[in-house]
Amino acid sequence: MPVTSKTILGLDPGLADTGFGIVMKIGHQLKFVEAGSIKTVKSKDFPSRLEEIFKNINSLLKKYNPDLVAIEKLFFAKNVKTALDVAQARGVALLAAQQAKVDLLEFTPLQVKQAICANGQASKEQVGLMVKTILNLNSVPKPDDAADALAIAICASFFNKKLARN
Repeated sequence: MPVTSKTILGLDPGLADTGFGIVMKIGHQLKFVEAGSIKTVKSKDFPSRLEEIFKNINSLLKKYNPDLVAIEKLFFAKNVKTALDVAQARGVALLAAQQAKVDLLEFTPLQVKQAICANGQASKEQVGLMVKTILNLNSVPKPDDAADALAIAICASFFNKKLARN
């Protein structure tokens, strides 16, 4: 039986920093490909910042041609303005994936932490250490947004759509 491979792009949306992480699933093995953060400059106007996120995600989609995009769902935030900004950044990420016709999965932070750490209350440090361990890296990926995006991609690699309820 041939070994299948799948490229997964994980996204942790944010206006100032949108984390991204790319992993390859080869059979049952996960391989780190790239991770980083799309940073936008606070002095730029809001629509320009969203456009920058959109263009950078499109570049990642073209460069890696992922089989799957996984993105973090929003959770309740105390700061409404921050939540709205993140929601709009998330919207342009969803649009980029949709336009590229890539399968999309969405996970809450709780689902990601449970999949990575077996603990929905895991700290950022615990998630980062598990990402390092799972991907056999020398250090925890930086910035935190990149580590979170890799965690989202890893979570998606564990997910079997055939077993999920509609």
